Amino acid sequence: MSIRFKVILPYLLLTLIVAATGAYIVTRLVSNSLQDRLKNQLIEAGRVVSDMMVQQEIKHVGVARSIAYTVGLGEALSAGEDDKVSHLVAPAMGSEVESVWVFNDQGHESIHLIRQSNGSISNVTRPRHVSAFSIVDQLLKENNPDSPPKRTLAIDPVDGRYYYFTTLPVILDDHVVGAVVIGTSLNVLMPYLKSTSLADVILYDENGHAIASTLASQNDLYQRTISIPVERYQSIINNDKVVQGANIEAAARSYSIASGPFRVSNDRLAVFSVLLSSDFVASTEYMSRWNYVILYGIAMIGVILIGYFVSRLIITPLMKLVRTSRAIANGDLTKRTEIKSKDEIGMLANTFDEMTNHLQQRTLELEKTNKILEQMDSAKMRFIQIAAHELRTPLTLVQGYAQMVEFKAKENNEYINYTSGILEGTSRMVEVIDNMLDVSRIDNNLLEALPSEVQLDQIIEKVRLTFESALEERRLSFIAETLQSLPVIIGDKGLLYKLFYHVIVNAIKYTPDGGCITVSGHVVADDSGVPQVEIAVKDTGIGVDPQNHELVFEKFYQTGEVLLHSSGKTKFKGGGPGLGLAIARGIVNAHHGRIWLESPGFDETIFPGTTVFVRLPINGYSNERN
Repeated sequence: MSIRFKVILPYLLLTLIVAATGAYIVTRLVSNSLQDRLKNQLIEAGRVVSDMMVQQEIKHVGVARSIAYTVGLGEALSAGEDDKVSHLVAPAMGSEVESVWVFNDQGHESIHLIRQSNGSISNVTRPRHVSAFSIVDQLLKENNPDSPPKRTLAIDPVDGRYYYFTTLPVILDDHVVGAVVIGTSLNVLMPYLKSTSLADVILYDENGHAIASTLASQNDLYQRTISIPVERYQSIINNDKVVQGANIEAAARSYSIASGPFRVSNDRLAVFSVLLSSDFVASTEYMSRWNYVILYGIAMIGVILIGYFVSRLIITPLMKLVRTSRAIANGDLTKRTEIKSKDEIGMLANTFDEMTNHLQQRTLELEKTNKILEQMDSAKMRFIQIAAHELRTPLTLVQGYAQMVEFKAKENNEYINYTSGILEGTSRMVEVIDNMLDVSRIDNNLLEALPSEVQLDQIIEKVRLTFESALEERRLSFIAETLQSLPVIIGDKGLLYKLFYHVIVNAIKYTPDGGCITVSGHVVADDSGVPQVEIAVKDTGIGVDPQNHELVFEKFYQTGEVLLHSSGKTKFKGGGPGLGLAIARGIVNAHHGRIWLESPGFDETIFPGTTVFVRLPINGYSNERN
């Protein structure tokens, strides 16, 4: 049997059973008597009213906190800067608040905003008017930064409407410097309570008089519920539950009333009543409650059993697949699903096992190849290190003897030319050997940066002077922009000289005669906001293919055909071991910086150029020491 039938068939049968049972229940069964159902609906309506007030309180507190914790509000209240208070409070009012007050620590009104029926906000502030709210006076008198929200039902003296108000303190330096009051009018709140509780709602004040009602004022029912005795008010306000009252008759219809305390948190603000018509519950045929419970219980047990067995059929093999995939993800490529079924899950498991077999074979081959490559790379680096060290000593001797011959043959121009050529060649070989040793130190994580204060414009000027004769010979323009304005950074002067030496000589080599090299710099911030210096070395050379933007920083990489390169390190497309940018990257990494290049592409006819970017932290080393 395929997996689709395993899933669809049982639940198809189950759906038919539940539908038939539901139809039977709707047409033949009644869970309770008419009076019980009406009572339950009244009590539920009362609970909904209480729950809605809690949600409204959460909205009030959220808006009050967003205003109270607005940056600068406490300072503005303390300084009596009402205009600044208005500027800070108005944007935070939101779209769900009708009234916002802000009072200073003397209880004087700083701002009062009211949302009109068309959505506009009116500023009805009465400057320095003393608060008439007891909750504000109590909050300011306590001067407790940890004071919880306080609430009340009161009339707004500006528009004369009853509001549900919530207040929170404004804190500055652990002192209460003011209060924020958020209000929602009962004109808005009462229809909302009626729509959610599905019953008419009435609110009574402490004298038992109705202060708000969803009933029309000309309605006879409204006149019958306009007030309640004070004794009943006190009895209800001190009760923790919604209690049902007497039934009343109005306009030839019967109504039932339930009342309870209008409470938010521990504050009992008023008494509310909910009204339902007795016609709210339709009359149906009576049947024993126990018959309904038994029938529904059997149906639920059937649903649970069928769902359990269906889930077992599907989930068990899927869990095997999950466990196997997790084991493989953790590196255990010997794990298999061991699922033998012939359905779709079995086919999936077999395919998964075959894929794992291939993956295991490829992984073993890759591990073997990678180990060989690591050994070859290690042998190559050892050879480079040994060869560099072994070549340095004889080259030093050659340089020394050549200098002695040059000194002895001061008047023989022919010998001087010979010795100059020897010294130039040995200097070039020493530079290559030094580069090989630098690469060796970088690969072995032995490159150490000695921090000191560095002025980058001086470093780059020193590099320029090194290549001054080459620049003149090849008619290359060298432009330095905005380098003098760069701050002093912490870095290794010698390594930073090598860094820009390699970057600039690379630009010289791949820029045709008569081209231009521009070096500019400015201060930027990284993703975490740490200031860094960014140096850009831009040339008008042959460019770099986009697919090689990362490869050029690898050891021994050469652009184009090596055999076609000219001799001389500063000649156009001059030769070299291909270590310069690899060393540059190692130096940048030692300074916790970043190096990359941008180029439209490689072209030896239109010369699109290349820009190498170097970012170095300004205080990288001092931050580490701290």
